[in-house]
Amino acid sequence: MSIPAIHPYTAPAADLDANRADWRPEPGRCALLIHDMQQYFLDAYDPAQEPIPELYRNIAALRAACADRGIPVLYSAQPGGQDLARRGLLADFWGEGMADDPAQTRIVDALAPGPDDIVITKWRYSAFQRTELADVLRFQRRDQLIITGVYAHLGCLATATEAFMRDIRPFFVADAVADFTADEHRMAVDYAARRCAAVTTTARLVDALTPALQH
Repeated sequence: MSIPAIHPYTAPAADLDANRADWRPEPGRCALLIHDMQQYFLDAYDPAQEPIPELYRNIAALRAACADRGIPVLYSAQPGGQDLARRGLLADFWGEGMADDPAQTRIVDALAPGPDDIVITKWRYSAFQRTELADVLRFQRRDQLIITGVYAHLGCLATATEAFMRDIRPFFVADAVADFTADEHRMAVDYAARRCAAVTTTARLVDALTPALQH
């Protein structure tokens, strides 16, 4: 029931014409979520093969752009050594999860949080469930959420769906998420575009934010 080894794949191109929503990201309304980029989840990939190099590069670019623009950078991270009573039904699908060991629980070194970043302890697929994420966004007066990380069709998509249901506009960054397979990655992006989010790319998102800062 543990996470399977993930074979290299090339991230599918985003079909931006599939978007039903014509939302535009605004620096004063956005927050960036770097979702579950913990060593335990990334160990399933070959770090030298795609989609991992592109994933790291694009999340790093978005993080730098958001930090430059005063956009809050948030991380979700699951705790290790979860009590089965607390882990609940996740254990039926994924077993005991990660150990209480920094070698598994730490956010990957290439994207480690900075002193001004906020790390949210996460318990379920959605980063909103049983966490303070909604409170943090409300306190920061943010109603747009840029979603990056792993895994696209699990926690990233669940978080985007719940953001939508909370009237928080999710921006699902197609080339800054990764998944088990190209097909599951494509499914997550297609569902997000058609049902709950504005799908975009790293380059488009950075370009969209930059002019707003300069005016």
